[in-house]
Amino acid sequence: MKITFYGHASLGIEIDDTQILVDPFITGNPKAAHIDINTLKADYILLTHAHQDHILDVEAIAKRTGAIIVSNFEIVTHFQNLGLEGHPMNHGGTWDFDFGSLKYVNAIHTSSFPDGKYGGQPGGFVLEGEHKNIYIAGDTALTMDMKLIPMHTKLDLAILPIGDNFTMGIKDAILASGFVDCDKVLGYHFDTFGYIEIDHEVAKKQFFNKGKDLMLLEIGESISL
Repeated sequence: MKITFYGHASLGIEIDDTQILVDPFITGNPKAAHIDINTLKADYILLTHAHQDHILDVEAIAKRTGAIIVSNFEIVTHFQNLGLEGHPMNHGGTWDFDFGSLKYVNAIHTSSFPDGKYGGQPGGFVLEGEHKNIYIAGDTALTMDMKLIPMHTKLDLAILPIGDNFTMGIKDAILASGFVDCDKVLGYHFDTFGYIEIDHEVAKKQFFNKGKDLMLLEIGESISL
């Protein structure tokens, strides 16, 4: 499993020959100006919620690639009405896709489309594929619901928001990694805007002091599990 960071909360996940994008917000992010969305491959697009900084490039990428959009019922219906393919899910549900198993789990946040239309309830994903298991938290506060995840899945990586203000910050993300029983963390949703800028070295040290490993990738950088 290969994971690429495209800035903000945007990720690429490669499992065998399947290409997955998560929350593609790239063209609206000046820090990701070197990423050309027309070169990105996608068989699936996973969306945690409807905010513009998570769905901006969905339509353009899905029209070009024919990717199947996976999200809550309201978000998938929105994109189906635009003529795109989708697979609707809701909290607690699991589906076996060709790349592996995907479970839609709780997140605490808001969710509305840029025009103010209701975007359903936000969520995260637990992805089990290629004998590796990851948790994509989405935009969320720290929640006790995270403790449910290790009851059904032993994680190899937790992808957690760390920018604070709109989501968890560093201290709560450290607690969250304990809740999901995973000491290997990929941080995201940081630095894009002034409200969520962090000190990278301080963040890494705080995780290290708790016996945990925080990875902060450069935009376009990848890791393999």
